[in-house]
Amino acid sequence: MMAAADGGGAGGSRSRTSPRAGGSRIREELFGGGGDLVGRDVDGALAALAEADGVCFDVDSTVVNEEGIDVLAAYLGKGEEVAALTKEAMEGGLPFEVALEKRLDLLKPSLRDIESCLRETPLHLTPGVQDLVECLHDNNKHVYLVSGGFRIMIEPIAEKLQIPISNIVANTLLFDSQGNYVKFDADEPTSRDMGKPKAIQSIRDAGGYECLVMVGDGATDAQAKPPATAFIGYGGVAVRQAVVDKADWFVTDFQPLTDVVRRYGGESSKT
Repeated sequence: MMAAADGGGAGGSRSRTSPRAGGSRIREELFGGGGDLVGRDVDGALAALAEADGVCFDVDSTVVNEEGIDVLAAYLGKGEEVAALTKEAMEGGLPFEVALEKRLDLLKPSLRDIESCLRETPLHLTPGVQDLVECLHDNNKHVYLVSGGFRIMIEPIAEKLQIPISNIVANTLLFDSQGNYVKFDADEPTSRDMGKPKAIQSIRDAGGYECLVMVGDGATDAQAKPPATAFIGYGGVAVRQAVVDKADWFVTDFQPLTDVVRRYGGESSKT
């Protein structure tokens, strides 16, 4: 398990300063006091990111600068209808499982459709995310992708970022023997509302993580705390007020996160 110098966690047997004290030091040293930093508990988020042994990222509009299902919908000529449902779900106005079912019923994407879409209109990494993930890896912090998107579209992204396929929690599409869409796997935790907290708890239990941080842009990502130690809201692609309001720390650029991990991340890490 990790040996943390600052910040809180599940291990109460070690002597350590509080998350807020550690975060205050980081904020002062790295951001000059950082009075303009936005969030409900910026100091706690700074300390949690520094001491985290695991960091979980949403994918759509966070790790990539598009919503994967919207890209697929546009490719299939049904972009406007699906984008409206995506927006409603991301802003918390429609239960995720309802929006997912409605969107897939509109699309009915075949395996060939998805493979062609990925080949002709590949998803693009968000600026700065590759540096951040590399920095997390360099500091022995485990990285996960936890998404309401589709595993088949996320695996190429994980490969680019050198994240193990086993570290993906996402929705699985089911096809018949001819590759036609049948349904989605409703047993995946991220296929329904409040699924991300369940996914994070499962990751935390399986990996024995003391400090797990969630980074994402949507209302379902904000639901991940608890059990996540901290929620960092990302608004570099889309700013959602519900996420701003719930984030411990809200950013529109990944560079500040990379700076925190690069300077302080080595103080504690998962071995």
